[in-house]
Amino acid sequence: MRMKLSNFHTVDQWFNKIAKRPALAVTLSVLWLMLIGWIGYGWNLGSVGLIDETEPLFAEASRQMFVTGDWITPFFNGATRFDKPALIYWCQAIAYAIIGVNEWAVRLPSAIAAIAVISLAFYTVYWHLAKQDTAEQVDRPTRRYLTAAIASAMIALNPEMIVWGRTGVSDMLLTGCIASSLLCFFLGYAKNKQGSREQGAEEKISLLSPNPSVSASHSLLPNKWYLACYVLIAGAILTKGPVGIVLPGLVILAFLLYLGKLREVLREMRPLIGLLVIFALSAPWYVLVIWRNGWNYINSFFGYHNIERFTEVVNGHQGPWYFYFLVVLLGFAPYSVYLPVAFARLKFWQRSQWLVQERSQQLGLFACIWFFGVFGFFTIAVTKLPSYVLPLMPAAAILVALLWSDYFPAPSASISRSPDNFFRVSGWANVGFFAVLSAAIFHITQLLGNDQAAPNFRQNLQNSGLVQLGGAICLLIAVSLAFLLLTRRWRGIIAGNLLGFTAFLIVVLMPAMFLMDQERQLPLKELAAVVAQVKQPNEELLMVGFKKPSVVFYSHKQVNFIKLTTDALVYIQNQTNIPVKPSSLLVLAEHRNLVKMDLPPDNYVNLASKGAYQLIRISFKKMKNQKPNIS
Repeated sequence: MRMKLSNFHTVDQWFNKIAKRPALAVTLSVLWLMLIGWIGYGWNLGSVGLIDETEPLFAEASRQMFVTGDWITPFFNGATRFDKPALIYWCQAIAYAIIGVNEWAVRLPSAIAAIAVISLAFYTVYWHLAKQDTAEQVDRPTRRYLTAAIASAMIALNPEMIVWGRTGVSDMLLTGCIASSLLCFFLGYAKNKQGSREQGAEEKISLLSPNPSVSASHSLLPNKWYLACYVLIAGAILTKGPVGIVLPGLVILAFLLYLGKLREVLREMRPLIGLLVIFALSAPWYVLVIWRNGWNYINSFFGYHNIERFTEVVNGHQGPWYFYFLVVLLGFAPYSVYLPVAFARLKFWQRSQWLVQERSQQLGLFACIWFFGVFGFFTIAVTKLPSYVLPLMPAAAILVALLWSDYFPAPSASISRSPDNFFRVSGWANVGFFAVLSAAIFHITQLLGNDQAAPNFRQNLQNSGLVQLGGAICLLIAVSLAFLLLTRRWRGIIAGNLLGFTAFLIVVLMPAMFLMDQERQLPLKELAAVVAQVKQPNEELLMVGFKKPSVVFYSHKQVNFIKLTTDALVYIQNQTNIPVKPSSLLVLAEHRNLVKMDLPPDNYVNLASKGAYQLIRISFKKMKNQKPNIS
């Protein structure tokens, strides 16, 4: 036991020496944020093709803005796209202008948004603990840096954030705006109280000042963090609409009502000024797009994509009441098993305890209300998607990081805090999670269903050795965590989770993603390149039996999507009866669908075949007397 304590003291003393040298500590913090940001969101960001179906919709609409110069109305495949507001398209179009039209540019806004949240969360947690140490008159610089580092790492390195931070859609940009606005609110809220005496002194000085504008600036404008909160809310509204103000407004309102500080803080926040800022930044685009498109936009965006998504099931995206419990469990894995004990540690139900706390010490309560606010809002919504609860992931990471902060004592402490039984149960649940995950990975090829677009993926995955490697890594993590629990090395448990997840991401998930790309998306990308080369002027391109928008993005050509092969045959036959038309058309379909169409071999020419897909050219002259087989 003495050897263990000696080792911990040596490590603590080393960290403490670093923490007491501010320049070195800041440098290492920046390097840490760069490291986890690069692993999570920079490494191989653009090395995989766009993933159908949603990502290419955003990518192509942004490309249309970039090419046409129309920055008001989004278009995809020749039709307006009113699903989302314009900010994500603007960001991607700007990225196109800087680094070219490619996968990197499509995903760069999402990656930047994720890294911004990670960095701001690091600062917020560090500042909160520094204020706590000052209030308690203790010196624990090691704890504040390690806890901030853990919080930022858990935000960066969890499945939910990784998936959407590496995908060129609006979800991560929305999360970046909402989460950053809430963090800015808390910093403005906490720092305003901290600086109240200084502000009072400034107001007295301003009364004696010959320049009245000095006092006016202090009385009319909120502090810089509140202003940043308002700007980010405007960004969220421009990213996904009304939810951009509803979610942060709901969380902030619930937090202030719980503490009984609504009127007090609203006076500080200058809400009228804030609403003016939000309106000035977000409203002009909405005015312009409605002016140009009228009720078509209002009905589509506000009616269908907002009101109906909340009150009805849209596009079959429904789920049971416990849907988001599973999403958080898996999406925030492996740290999600510690959320119950993190909530219990806070004792958020003891309102009297929180009322006497300094504002700077209420970060845990704020993160708790943030988590439950987002979780509850989307649980009530009828349409359910895993990405909807993405904005609560930073709050979950802060809660778990604050839990682990209890196990980073001052270097002078003789022994670290011993956890309670609830924590130990969470630790063994952590072990069990990796053990179950290991067994699932060893049998993944049996668990995966058949994918017609990638028929050889399961066999190639088995042959690659990634299944055995992934199962072994998870089993090793489970054994290592069990050893740390049995030997009471509490602080090593969170490090084991972070290192284990990172190793699994680098060694297993990334190669598996490349393998899936080669099977599923690369054939379409290659066929899109063929289409761009062989397509004749005014020649139409049909996609039969499936809808893959990535072909539109990569070929830069419009595509006519027809779901049923019988409908495609009728359409082709009708085209032969039009007097003035091109002499042929292109058809892109899976091999099995071409067999169903039963086209006579003399009527078409095979242009290319990649993976499960085939590209052919049908001659109208040869189809003239051919009746469609629609039986």
